[in-house]
Amino acid sequence: MSRIGKIPVKVPTGVKISFLNDEIFVEGPKGKLKQKYHSVIKFEDKGAEVIVTRTSEEKQAKSFHGLYRCLLNNMITGVSTGFNKTLIVNGVGYRAEVQGKLLVMSLGYSNDIYVGIPEELAVAVDAAGKITISGIDKQRVGEFAAQIRKLRGPEPYKGKGIRYENEQIKRKVGKSGVK
Repeated sequence: MSRIGKIPVKVPTGVKISFLNDEIFVEGPKGKLKQKYHSVIKFEDKGAEVIVTRTSEEKQAKSFHGLYRCLLNNMITGVSTGFNKTLIVNGVGYRAEVQGKLLVMSLGYSNDIYVGIPEELAVAVDAAGKITISGIDKQRVGEFAAQIRKLRGPEPYKGKGIRYENEQIKRKVGKSGVK
């Protein structure tokens, strides 16, 4: 058995799950999500929890077992509580602000950078340079955060750039004068 796949998925109150035509449908207070799954995986809905099983012992089926259990768990977490990623903009003159459905950033380049915010995500920026991305789909939240971070990654000498809130930057020692 897969160590992850054999753990039952807890379903909180207010979340509805249905399985139809090799698709998982999850609906909760924050929205709806759907995900296709492979036919070697079977789901048993037992009310307060869902048990994920596989129909064969092939290597691919074993891989799918843990994968679809985690995907289902993430979907349930997303529609009940949601996901957040926090980025920190650090540097002299570096700033970010939200204008409608655009994220406008000044990152030391000659022009400002405009990034369109996807429909299913919410972006908030505070005065201290924190960008908070929130949504119900963990993959989309993480992907959008990675796209923003890639615009100006943190540099190792002064730490300027965009980094995740809990990310540790390995700092390097700068040049020293020759005597």
